[in-house]
Formats: sequence, structure tokens, C-alpha cells
Amino acid sequence: MSKKSSPAAELKSFVAPFRFDGSGKFHLKSQKTNEKGGLDKETAEKIVEANRKRLIDFQERLYAQDRWSLLVILQGMDASGKDSAIKNIFEGVNPQGCEVHSFKQPTSHELDHDFMWRSLIVMPQRGRIGIFNRSYYEECLVTRVHPEILEKEQIPKRLMTKHIWQERFEDISAIERYLTRNGTIILKFFLNISKKEQRERFLDRLDQPSKNWKFSMNDIAERALWPRYMAMYQEIVRHTSTSAAPWYVVPADHKWFARVVIGSAIVSALENLDLQFPRADKESLQEFKQVRKALESEGKPGRKEAAQSADQAPKRG
Repeated sequence: MSKKSSPAAELKSFVAPFRFDGSGKFHLKSQKTNEKGGLDKETAEKIVEANRKRLIDFQERLYAQDRWSLLVILQGMDASGKDSAIKNIFEGVNPQGCEVHSFKQPTSHELDHDFMWRSLIVMPQRGRIGIFNRSYYEECLVTRVHPEILEKEQIPKRLMTKHIWQERFEDISAIERYLTRNGTIILKFFLNISKKEQRERFLDRLDQPSKNWKFSMNDIAERALWPRYMAMYQEIVRHTSTSAAPWYVVPADHKWFARVVIGSAIVSALENLDLQFPRADKESLQEFKQVRKALESEGKPGRKEAAQSADQAPKRG
């Protein structure tokens, strides 16, 4: 693929401005939530559709090559667009090579393990795409905003020190480094929605009966803690952004632009892997010739069968 037609080159302006790899300073307040990247909705939807086609092709190659895996992590406040982004961006992707896992309140069984356990057991296999709708980052977010949750994790008291959050950041980064060294590409997206836009989406859910099920009073309680959550997200990006596993802080007030950014980052990352369909070796090619010969000869009568057919044919006279 030439550099001119490279998706990564075409999409760079929708990816690079929102990528943080830990090499510079990060302030969440400086990130616009209503960015449009110079696009209108119609143009953006064409880019999303083009990315979708590219993703379908890359996924087939990823699956066939069976060397790399891709982990996509989506984090964000309620109504930030995580569910719809998954549905829209991955539409048409072969479900055999793609799995979505949603992480909600941990069960008693999960609490009997370390905080990473439930995520580690569902990491994507080689050749597959894993999508985490929320993730192990909740353990440095919700658990930090609500310290009472930490008490339920049955961690030995002597280990629950003031350094626990920094230790979790270090542990997460170490595990992500380990995964990338073993062929898992990690893309982490924080859907950065404004409090005002969240309010509008909540009201929309209340107005549409088909969306009522998504709403609960707990959403309002969490909304009241908005400044605390934003502070925690800033800490997460600052402490766990690396060149191997960067964060993408996605402007999410306009769902269509958020999908441009997320899809563009995924397509660009997959393009960089130079995914190819496996080529058959000489031995296999010889075997294929024999297979073709056998298939083509199926149904063709031999000499004996041909003679019998001639004898059985009706005679004229």
C-alpha cells in the first residue's frame, strides 16, 4: 500500500491531536468536548463508513494471520456514547473474531480475586479483537470515588495504604507492557463528554420509552460527583499513558465525531501491523493440485461407466 493511499496518513489529523503517550503534560480542562475536527456530520459519516469497510478487511487478515490481537478499551461517564460507538464502529465485523465484555459491579466470586483477574481471563486471543465496555480502570476510578467499595475487595489491611492508587497505576502499566510485548495492541479511549451534554442525553432517555431502561436514579447521584470523576480521569491518563498503550481523549459531545476518532485510531493501528493472509508453502500447493484434480474429476464417468451409459441409451431404428 502506497503512502498516498495509506489510511493512517489520511486519518492522522483525527487521531494525533487526541493521543497521549505520557511524553508530555496533560490537563483534562484543556481538552474540548465539542471538537468537530473541521467536519460536518455528513462528511464524518462518510469517514466512519470508509473506516468500517477497512476494519472489516483488517479483521479478516488479523484472524487469518493469527499472530496479533487487539484490545479496545472504552471508558467514559454514563451517556458518553460507549454502547453506540461499539454498535456503529464494529457493524459488519465478523462476530467470530470479535468479543465485547462489559464490566459492571463485581460479583462475590470476582471479589475473591485480585482486581485485574476478571479482565485478564477474557483478554482477546491471537487473531481476535476484544472490546471492553468499561474495564479494569474502574478500579482506579469508581473505587477511588467511592472508597467504601475498596473495603469489599477483601484486601489485607496492611496493604491498603495511601500508596494503593499509585501501586495500581504501576501494576496496570506493567500488565499492559507485558501484553503488548506478547502481541496485544492496546487502544484506550476516554469519551470526554461535557456535563451539559450528558444532561441533554439523560433527558432524551426519559423522553423516549425505548430508552427508559437505561436510566436510574443512581445516574443522578454519580452526576453530582462529576468534578471528582474528572479529577480521577485526569490522574488515570497522566499515570497510565505510555507509548505502548496510549490514551485517546475523545471529544464526545458529538457522537459522529467521536466515532471518527475511535474508528480512525483503530484502523491506523491495524494498518501498522502489515496484516497479510498466510501464504501456502510448496508442499501445500502440491497438495492443492491433487485436491483440485480430485474435485474436477468428481461426477465425470470413467471408460467403463461411459460404455454402460452408451449401451443403456435408447436405440433409434
